[in-house]
Amino acid sequence: MTAKVTAFAPAKINLTLHVTGQRTDGYHLLDSLVAFADIGDEIEACAAPNMSLFVSGPMSEGVPSDSRNLMLKAAKLFDPSGTAALSLTKHLPAASGIGGGSSDAAATLRALAELWDLPLPRTEDVLPLGADLPVCLCPSPQRMSGIGEKLERLPSLPACEILLVNPGIEVATPSIFKTLTSRDNAPMPDVLPNWRSAEDLAAWLHTQRNDLEPPACGLAHEISDALSALEATNPLIARMSGSGATCFALFPANSAKTDTALDAIQQAHPNWWVKSGRFFSLAENIPG
Repeated sequence: MTAKVTAFAPAKINLTLHVTGQRTDGYHLLDSLVAFADIGDEIEACAAPNMSLFVSGPMSEGVPSDSRNLMLKAAKLFDPSGTAALSLTKHLPAASGIGGGSSDAAATLRALAELWDLPLPRTEDVLPLGADLPVCLCPSPQRMSGIGEKLERLPSLPACEILLVNPGIEVATPSIFKTLTSRDNAPMPDVLPNWRSAEDLAAWLHTQRNDLEPPACGLAHEISDALSALEATNPLIARMSGSGATCFALFPANSAKTDTALDAIQQAHPNWWVKSGRFFSLAENIPG
């Protein structure tokens, strides 16, 4: 039996987020191009007689280590009688539109599946834990639609450098949806392009949307400030991810502009969370 398993929980980036409808039960329908970044949290699961969770790391303040944590909820859903000593090293800001909690829970499921020698739960099994859980189970480029349960695996995205900025605020997702003026917007095209380069991808993204960005900016000017700071670095594109408040900018691969942009934003806003990285795909990071 495996005694210890580690797993990476990458940041989830909604490159697009179209709100296409609302069901009678209140859940919103979405159409989103989802990517992941090589910036994230670290999960460890060890064999133990009891279930426990230890949280540490630079962004661990305020993250619960009891039954409120989605990692423990996911573990209980997976196997109510299963036990393990879980640890989370938190690098991503919580409640920030980059799927931190969902990615942590999904990474926990991947780690426990190996630790307990069990198959991963099905999409429909984990959806009750949150709309982002299914897409995070296998972090790779995907088209996510419905309420998060419809997933289409996509080819690798062009090599890009990505800059993530969070101005240090939390915005309640229900408040954003409440102020959304239109809930029946156009989805992405039925067939997505075959992007040849970072410039090609960004040009297409400019024709698409994050429908939650305008209401989020209306509720929190700090998001507009973050977008303005990113735009000032002349990226290929800057946009809010998810329901915010984290925003992203894309740059060509191997571009010195990314480091220059990171340094400029850090100097101008030393209290903001600012990280740079590249696209991440689990399938490309499995040995062999």
